[in-house]
Amino acid sequence: MATETLTLFSEAPAGCLLVRRLGLSDYEPVWRGMQAYTDGRDADSGDELWLVQHPPVFTQGQAGKAEHVLAPGDIPVIQVDRGGQVTYHGPGQIVAYPLVDIRRKSIGVRDFVHRIEEAIIRTLAHYGVPGERLAGAPGIYVNGDKIASLGLRVRRGCTFHGLAFNVDMDLEPFQRINPCGFAGLRVTQLKAFADVAVGEVEDRLLENLVEQLEYSETMTADSQESDR
Repeated sequence: MATETLTLFSEAPAGCLLVRRLGLSDYEPVWRGMQAYTDGRDADSGDELWLVQHPPVFTQGQAGKAEHVLAPGDIPVIQVDRGGQVTYHGPGQIVAYPLVDIRRKSIGVRDFVHRIEEAIIRTLAHYGVPGERLAGAPGIYVNGDKIASLGLRVRRGCTFHGLAFNVDMDLEPFQRINPCGFAGLRVTQLKAFADVAVGEVEDRLLENLVEQLEYSETMTADSQESDR
């Protein structure tokens, strides 16, 4: 059976960030679309940020071990080409995929990850929630509970995959796995600490990502109008 791919064409110039809000979209076509865009881009291709929510799905990274998928039940498990172990995506979780030429921006991989983490931390801080990094445990945590996960792939100096930020979702499926390969890891979400709407949090996260990744100009895919 043929695999569906989300096909999108960039109209943003180099140096500008094109933002695409994909709404609720199946995981695999979006993943294949990221691969296709990354494989097809060149030195003049613009960077993009895809904001999306996925229907329930477990994704297993390249280092993933089958024993960390405990009882998926009716939720599909997809083996993908990002780093890391197994995680869960579902409605009410903001997923952001930065498709960035970090070589052109002269940003190293570790620095890029730090900037993504900082954007999440600043978004949490806006709602009075203290997010933090933990040594040896990628992602962002609140009181030791994981609230955001990161999993990236870099190909020819360009990133794809990204972050998943729990905002207002059903957390039960996390009990069916060892999240990120850690048995007993507790997860949480922003809704546990603040009365928030997912769209509002997405806007705040976008602002912080743009700031941390140092874009002076952004463009939205629907209007193609510049925001400065």
